[in-house]
Amino acid sequence: MGIHEPSFTLGVEEEYLLVNKETRSLVIDPPETLMAEAEEKCGAQVTSELLKSQIEIGTKVCSNIQEAHEDLARLRKNIIDVTSNHGLAPIAASTHPFSKWEDQKHTEKDRYDQLTHEMQGAARRLVICGMHVHVGIDDDELRIDLMNQLSYFLPHLLALSCSSPFWLGQDTGLKSYRLTIFDALPRTGVPERFASWAEYERHVSILQDAGLIEDSTRIWWDLRPSGRFPTLETRIMDVCTRIKDTIALTALLTCILRMLFRLRTRNQRWRLYTPMLIRENRWRAMRYSFDEGLIDLARGKVVPFAELMDELCSLVAEDARALGCEKEIKGIHDILTRGTSAHRQLKTYELERASGASDDESLKSVVDTLIADTAAGL
Repeated sequence: MGIHEPSFTLGVEEEYLLVNKETRSLVIDPPETLMAEAEEKCGAQVTSELLKSQIEIGTKVCSNIQEAHEDLARLRKNIIDVTSNHGLAPIAASTHPFSKWEDQKHTEKDRYDQLTHEMQGAARRLVICGMHVHVGIDDDELRIDLMNQLSYFLPHLLALSCSSPFWLGQDTGLKSYRLTIFDALPRTGVPERFASWAEYERHVSILQDAGLIEDSTRIWWDLRPSGRFPTLETRIMDVCTRIKDTIALTALLTCILRMLFRLRTRNQRWRLYTPMLIRENRWRAMRYSFDEGLIDLARGKVVPFAELMDELCSLVAEDARALGCEKEIKGIHDILTRGTSAHRQLKTYELERASGASDDESLKSVVDTLIADTAAGL
């Protein structure tokens, strides 16, 4: 019996850093009433995170990209309004330009206490934020099959989302420094390849039976079957500072998944490559974003990223029409023209330094840019 077309429903989770609008530093002890006020506005769609200087929002289950855009914009605006009452602001960036991880305090919850105790210094350094996109794939076997194929495109998605060039006041030389921090945890990086859902479950059960993880939510790969929903959860991306970029990447991701399913209905599939080769492209995306291209593994050479995107957008054009997201996916070309958040942060810093501003002043200007761009387009 054939597999019915997946629902391709959408859910987007974004993590934000909370900054003091006067000092531009991360807030170490946010007001005790802040979460309650956020919950009053957003309900269960807002949650605390590992550190007190972080907050997370998640859309409802959305049937299309327009619905996801509307809900995400509402949630972002609500968090901006609530924090502004306390002289704070959220920034949708995967690292803070200059605040120190040693100064941060973790949220007092059993789950976070356990994580910090288990992971020690690796957890205390997690002053990073990401964006997770869930796409509804109801069938278990199909979810694993599509995960195996989607892994190829993870570096492409990362390259378009980079927002973490700074760490502890330094230009790291990487456009996504966040992943160097996250990769210190176990069960991270490019996902393993599995022949079936049963094989995946067997591997998870080994770790559970050994008492190492409670459930599959403790598997933090760049892409995973969600442990809570019948979705594929893509986790590799930095959080996008501009909401338009978030929506463009969500549209592209959904179209890629539909394209891969469409190939399956024709008894075709995307060629599988070893994790070693995918990790090489992952590193290139971390280091350069899209500036130096990625390896086209079929051709065996580095190809300019714009060329790769032209090919990919042509491949998924039929799927963009079917999903009603042709307008949104055009935002990918806007990112290539304008640059990612990482590009904009670095440009702001360089212009400030060139104008005579001090290093500290220039980094504060980067935060100002992040505050403005997080609120842009809402």
